Amino acid sequence: MLYPGHAAEDDYPLAETALDGTIRLPVIITEIESDDHTVEAMRAVGTDMPLREGANRALAHAPDALIWACTSGSFLYGWDGAHEQVARVAEQVGLPVSSTSLAFAAACRELGVTSVSVAATYPAPVADGFTAFLAGAGVTVISSSAHDIHTATEAGILDGDNLFEMVRAADSPDVQAILVPDTALHTIGWVADLEREIGKPVLTANQVTVWQATRLVGVDATTNGLGMLFTSDAAASA
Repeated sequence: MLYPGHAAEDDYPLAETALDGTIRLPVIITEIESDDHTVEAMRAVGTDMPLREGANRALAHAPDALIWACTSGSFLYGWDGAHEQVARVAEQVGLPVSSTSLAFAAACRELGVTSVSVAATYPAPVADGFTAFLAGAGVTVISSSAHDIHTATEAGILDGDNLFEMVRAADSPDVQAILVPDTALHTIGWVADLEREIGKPVLTANQVTVWQATRLVGVDATTNGLGMLFTSDAAASA
């Protein structure tokens, strides 16, 4: 897991535990100059230099695949740009590579979801980039709420009460799922409870990133602890 800076990287050991150790998710911290939630700063974390350097360090773990565990640092490059971003890393390391944004698109396809609401930590200019990216995946954003959390550090200390409030406010009968981007936000411990309360899929950044990792390495990751996406009847549940 190539993870920019420090915020909610401890979600990944929690996911390993929830999956009973069927997959290892070592985290490689990539260098960032700023964790500001601005378009410029978030695009900067996804440039070639930090990704290539992080990928080189990741090879020490003999991985079967790499995931760029960052949402805004991928979707702000657009649908085509996000694919090109991971393709360059894949060419470098000779392994399957994906990203959190591409994982969101794949998760929506898996669940048959085409209309969503977005509960974003970001200010509006960054959140709007996620809406544009999802359009490239054939997913329509019915509503998007931007919560103006200005840094990844601030997102990383957001508690469960605030997370639940964000998701409740985003819910609507018109949407099939609620998407919660930002890998700086702790969500792994709350996804199942969020879905029980909302009654529909809640797809969060760290959750879909882990799910995409299991797909890349061919691991059977059925569990009840990480939401509908990880259940055997996921597509039928949506």
